[in-house]
Amino acid sequence: MKNAGRALFGFMVVLATVAPGWAQNNGKPKKNDVTSPEPTTQVIVRAKNWGSLKDLLPDVGKAGGKVKRQLDLIDSLVAQVPASALDGLRHNPHVQQLDIDRPVFGAMERTGATVGADIVRQQMGLDGRGIGVAVIDSGVTTWHDDLSDNGSGQRVDAFVDFVNDRSVAYDDYGHGTHVAGIIAGNGYDSSGRRTGIAPGAHLIVLKALDENGGGTISDIIAALDYVHANRYALNIRVVNLSIGAGVYQSYLTDPLTLATRRIVEDGIVVVAAAGNAGKDPAGNIRYGGVTAPGNAPWVLTVGASSHMGTADRADDTMAAFSSRGPTAVNYTAKPDLVAPGVGIESLIAPKSTLYASKAQYLLDGTVPTSSKPYLSLTGTSMAAPVVAGTVALMLQADPALTPNAVKAILQYTSERYYGSDSLTQGAGFLNSAGAVQLARAFANPLIKVDAPRSWTRRLIWANHSIRGGTLDPLANAWSTDVTWGDSRTPAGELIGWGKWWGVSCANLSCSSLTWGSSTSPNVVWGSKCGGNDCIGEWRRSTVGSQPLSTEDNETVVWGNSDTVVWGNGDADTVVWGNADEETVVWGNSCVDRSCDPVIWGTVH
Repeated sequence: MKNAGRALFGFMVVLATVAPGWAQNNGKPKKNDVTSPEPTTQVIVRAKNWGSLKDLLPDVGKAGGKVKRQLDLIDSLVAQVPASALDGLRHNPHVQQLDIDRPVFGAMERTGATVGADIVRQQMGLDGRGIGVAVIDSGVTTWHDDLSDNGSGQRVDAFVDFVNDRSVAYDDYGHGTHVAGIIAGNGYDSSGRRTGIAPGAHLIVLKALDENGGGTISDIIAALDYVHANRYALNIRVVNLSIGAGVYQSYLTDPLTLATRRIVEDGIVVVAAAGNAGKDPAGNIRYGGVTAPGNAPWVLTVGASSHMGTADRADDTMAAFSSRGPTAVNYTAKPDLVAPGVGIESLIAPKSTLYASKAQYLLDGTVPTSSKPYLSLTGTSMAAPVVAGTVALMLQADPALTPNAVKAILQYTSERYYGSDSLTQGAGFLNSAGAVQLARAFANPLIKVDAPRSWTRRLIWANHSIRGGTLDPLANAWSTDVTWGDSRTPAGELIGWGKWWGVSCANLSCSSLTWGSSTSPNVVWGSKCGGNDCIGEWRRSTVGSQPLSTEDNETVVWGNSDTVVWGNGDADTVVWGNADEETVVWGNSCVDRSCDPVIWGTVH
C-alpha cells in the first residue's frame, strides 16, 4: 500500500483507504471471515480545542484504538482505530474532525546558471549563509563532501527521524539527500560544477519517508510540528516539501494543509512540489492534478520546466509531466511558478534504494570517492528545492521578507514563455537573479530596480491575473495575517500590492494597487484618476466593465452581465483562456442556457 500512487518521472501520491469489513492481504483486498481480526484504520483525530485533546486520549482507548502520536500543531492525535469504532469516534463530543491518515510519497550543473543563481553567488556575494532550510523527506546521508562546511562538518544542524526514531543521520531511500544537494550542495566532489542553489545554507533534515519513499500525512505534520517548535533556535525560514498527497477535501479542512498554514503564519516559507500528473496514462495533457499541500494558497507551489541541457534560458520548455491546475475541490490557480526539474544532477546516498534502482543515472565526480556521489533525477520534487534554495538567497538579502512578499517577488520577476497557460506555468519561469535583486531593493529603499521587459511583472492573486506597476515593500498584502488571495485584511482594509509605474499622483487613491473597492468585489488596480498622469503603462487597465487584455493575450475580466470572473463563488462557469485560444472550463453545474460557458476572447 505504501508503494501505491507512484507516477511518471517522480513521486506522487493517491489516497488509499481500507473500507470497513475488508483487510489488506499482500496489497489486495480480501473479504474478512468470522475468524479474521477486525481491520483497523490509521486516522488523524482533530480535537475541538486544546482542552479537548486530553479528553480524547482515554476515549480512543475505550474505542479499542491505540494512540501513536500527538500533533500539537493542529490539536490532533494519530491513532490506529478498529473500523467498527470509527463512526462513534467521529461523533465524539470532543472531536472536531476525523481524517484518514493518507499516504504520501516523495515527488545541477546547468540549473544554477539557467535560473541565475550563479550570478547571485558570484556577483552579489550571497549563498544562503545563516538561513535554516527544513527538508522534510527521506533523510540525508551520514556524510557527503558537498554538504561539508569548509571541511569541518556537515551543514546539517539537526536530524530527526519520524519513521524509525534513529538518532544518527541516514537516508535509506536517497530522495532526501538529492533534494538537500539541490538546495545547499557546494559542489565539492565535482569541483564546483554541481553546486546547489544556496551552498551556504544550513539544513534541518526531518525524515518522514521510509526506504521506499512512502509515509503518511501524520509523519509530515509531526515534522512540521518540530519546525514550529524549533523555528527560532534553528532559524528555520524555509520548509521544502518534495512530497505530495491526494486532494480529497478543501484546503480549509485538510489536516496537512492546515498544518502548513500554521507554519506560514510563523513567517516561514513553505515550498511544495506541484506533482507529476500533467499527463494521463494515455499521454494526454491533463488539468487538475496538483497534489496537497501544494493546493493551498498559502503554500508556494512549484511546477517543473526543462533547461534542455543548456544554461541558455531561451530554449527552456515546460515539462509535460508537471501537474497543472486548477486544484481539486477548491478550483484555485496553481502552480505559482515553475523551475527546472528535468535531469537535475545532485547528491545521492550510497546503499539507498534509489542508488540501487537508478544505477544507470549515477554520475561520477571529479575527485576520488568510494561510491558515485551524484544522481540525475526528474520530477517536480527536483523543481521545488531549486525554488527553496532561491528563497534562502532572498532571505539572506532581506531577512524581513514574509512568505507573501517572497511569493510576490518570485512571480513578479519570473519570465514567461508563450505556448503554456497560467494553469501550467503559473506566473512564469523562476528567475533567481531577478528575485534576489528585487529582495535587496525591498530591504533598502535607496536601491532602485528597473524591471526589465523579460520579467512578467505579474501576480496571480487568488484566481486573478494581475500585471504591471511596481511592488511596494510596505504593502499590506505581505502581512502574515493575510492569506494569499484575500480581498481584505482581517481589519477590513482593501489589499494593496504596489504603486503606479513611475508616476507621481497627487491623488492618494493612486498610491496603491488595490483589490476590490467599496462597491465592487472585482479586481481594481488603484482607483480612477483624473487626467492622463495616472495612465502610463496602465492604458490597458482602465477600470470598467469590459474585459482587459494583457500583453500575453490572457484576459483579466472585471465582471459584467456577459462575463464571469475566474474563480468566483457563485457556482457560475469559470473560464481561463490560454495563449493558443484553447479554453479550460470548469465549475459549471448548471444546464440552463443562461449558464452557458463564457469563452475567453469571444464577444457577446
